Amino acid sequence: MTVTATSVGESDQLELRIAPEARVRAWRLGRLLPAAAAALSGLLLYVSFPPRTLWWLALPAFAIFGWVLRGRGWKAGLGLGYLCGLGFLLPLLVWTGVEVGPGPWLALVAIEAVFVALVGAGVAAVSKLPGWPVWAAAVWIAGEAARARVPFEGFPWGKIAFGQADGVFLPLAAVGGTPVLGFAVVLCGFGLYEVVRLAVETRRTGTVRRAAAAVGLLSLAVPVVGAVAARPLVSDKAEDGSVTVGVVQGNVPRAGLDFNSQRRAVLDYHARETERLAAEVKAGKVARPDFVLWPENSSDIDPFANPDARAVIDTAAKAVGVPISVGGVVERDGKLYNEQILWDPAKGPVDTYDKRQIQPFGEYLPFRSLIGAINSNWTSMQRQDFSRGTKPGVFTMDGAKVGLVTCYEAAFDWTVRSEVTDGAQMISVPSNNATFDRSEMTYQQLAMSRVRAVEHSRTVTVPVTSGVSAIIMPDGKITQKTGMFVADSLVQKVPLRSSQTPATQLGILPEIALVLVAAGGLGWAVGAGLRGRRAGDV
Repeated sequence: MTVTATSVGESDQLELRIAPEARVRAWRLGRLLPAAAAALSGLLLYVSFPPRTLWWLALPAFAIFGWVLRGRGWKAGLGLGYLCGLGFLLPLLVWTGVEVGPGPWLALVAIEAVFVALVGAGVAAVSKLPGWPVWAAAVWIAGEAARARVPFEGFPWGKIAFGQADGVFLPLAAVGGTPVLGFAVVLCGFGLYEVVRLAVETRRTGTVRRAAAAVGLLSLAVPVVGAVAARPLVSDKAEDGSVTVGVVQGNVPRAGLDFNSQRRAVLDYHARETERLAAEVKAGKVARPDFVLWPENSSDIDPFANPDARAVIDTAAKAVGVPISVGGVVERDGKLYNEQILWDPAKGPVDTYDKRQIQPFGEYLPFRSLIGAINSNWTSMQRQDFSRGTKPGVFTMDGAKVGLVTCYEAAFDWTVRSEVTDGAQMISVPSNNATFDRSEMTYQQLAMSRVRAVEHSRTVTVPVTSGVSAIIMPDGKITQKTGMFVADSLVQKVPLRSSQTPATQLGILPEIALVLVAAGGLGWAVGAGLRGRRAGDV
């Protein structure tokens, strides 16, 4: 076959035309694939959270995140981290816009994803170091520590630990709280990627890098072994006897923000359900509780200032014949408090606990004048800011010491621990989720309470206005729960415990240690980078 000069020239020209197009496509794919993978890793994290029980999806999520970031510069890590944050937080926090529209939801996610972006930059930086999975996992926990504190005193929702209530790693919560539990999950995920990466590399080159392989295998194995070793810390045995607790869910007239306009109806519903419970006790259908727990906002009418509300609560307490913890909105000295009130059937109100960790944009409005200028409806929904309590809340109810952690406070490590160190033998998390309708919010919060039960080895009750209310054993298992938007009550004998787990005793120390590990890794990475640039200049 003879090839003419003309045909060769045409072929070369065609090749020249095709080659740039192929290179452009390859370049675009090289840019889009990591971006898509970063968003996918965030989406997998979201799917690993309740109400689903797919906790194990957190491992491939971090494996993908590690693949995306390893060996990249910090700027690329920043962008890819932000995409991971969006993939995770956009669906996770969609409930924040259920009643107020997408504006606050999108703004919250945009801000919170910045922390994940910074983590991405940090992970990319330490990914070039020996033993990088350890440094990278510590960087993630450092990001969670920052997100739990700023802005507006933090927003810990979405801590990796809170997605592990059904997982094998849960006992580690008793070792070092949510930071250690979260660190184990993230480390295992990065270790999974490292093992797969080295396996592929070994198959391609025929050479085994023993040190790197050891790091990968240990990163994968140590968290699992640690969780198994921590199992003896998890127990539901009574140490100080038992009590029979009653949890009342009165329900609300309708879901949404306007349930507040039906305040008297909400109070009446909870009184009515308590009186129904009293009738069942009298009829011998259920055991007599030693005390009863009402949810947050079960009396938004101040019973100290309104005799009719006081009479309704007093009648319910006398009917059931035991102390009740009532969630009220109380004005005192011109200040508004989200308060739990210990109501004795004979003496009336005898003790109070004022919520300490109040919710920004829910219980108080930062930048009130600016927000009002943008949308006056937002300021009208919260006309007066709540004030903060200053002391832990532990009620003595029929001899049992019950620690109060009101709703949003359950997301914060310090608020729960303070009740246990103040002597609480069990914990109650009174909540009001009616604002968020049937969203996943209530299940996410319920999972937090399960983690807290194991973290501090305490029974946890969750009385909620509209559900899901539950009783959780110290081992994190739910033994009873209600449906959503139904009136119901739960009665159960539960153990009281006074011993303290390592997590309770250590408090913030494990988190500080992990933050220092992250800082050490970042310092090493920055130093190595500077030395490399100086060597290149020489």
